[in-house]
Amino acid sequence: MTLKRIFVTFALGIAIPFVVDAPSSSAQESHVDGLTGNAGSGKQLYRRFCVGCHGPEGDANGENALWIDPKPRDFTAATFKCRSTPTGTLPTDEDLDHAITRGFVTTNMPSWNPLTPQQRVDLVAYIKTFSPRWKAEKAGTPIAVPPETPVTIESVLHGRELFQKMECWKCHGPAGHGDGPSAATLTDSKDNPIRPYNFSTGSRFKCGETNQDLYRIFMTGVDGTPMPSFADVIQPNDAWDLVHFLRTLQALHTKEAELWKKYVAEHAAQIKPIGPDAGGGQ
Repeated sequence: MTLKRIFVTFALGIAIPFVVDAPSSSAQESHVDGLTGNAGSGKQLYRRFCVGCHGPEGDANGENALWIDPKPRDFTAATFKCRSTPTGTLPTDEDLDHAITRGFVTTNMPSWNPLTPQQRVDLVAYIKTFSPRWKAEKAGTPIAVPPETPVTIESVLHGRELFQKMECWKCHGPAGHGDGPSAATLTDSKDNPIRPYNFSTGSRFKCGETNQDLYRIFMTGVDGTPMPSFADVIQPNDAWDLVHFLRTLQALHTKEAELWKKYVAEHAAQIKPIGPDAGGGQ
């Protein structure tokens, strides 16, 4: 919004100026599923539900931020963890809407599903006003997620090999508990300490709950954290194998976990540990 000076002439013939809010031609909007978000409406919602953590200026300096770990998102940097777009690019409006709706497990950011779809889209529009990047850049093009490869024990075993070879265990730990040897040294893009994701926690991942969501994380990376994009490192089939292995680390009854449990029962002596002493073998 911009300020506009309006002169009102009263009966005595005196012109008195008033300063009022006037719509700005550059007012931020958002567009999700046929809904158009309005930043003005989103501002009121933000002040009611979000300002305590993210702060009046959207810079993650709300009055509650001091007590929160991990820290709230700094909207002024326009760097977002969960996106469908390539690393370094802005997320789509749908990405931000999904984040607000879904919330983030293992953090203080809850699901805002109780809000109406229109209210969430309005919040997206207002969040975009905090960074000039939204005026200078377009959102990235969402990456393509190819059809998932079959879930087989061969896929799980190859994913386990990649987890070792790519040294995922150094951060996430040999069992995926977020306790790898590098875990205590990690910081985010604002130099705040950050913990690697613990795959045994809860029933979903940070940026979703489906295998497609996890594949997308590998290929987009988690911007603002040490978790890079692997889009230029691994092939799609390899990424699916990693997805299938990571599913075995969750405390859930999944097809991947059942295959792994059966394999362990039959081949326990052949399984090598993950970590610095892995050596050869599975």
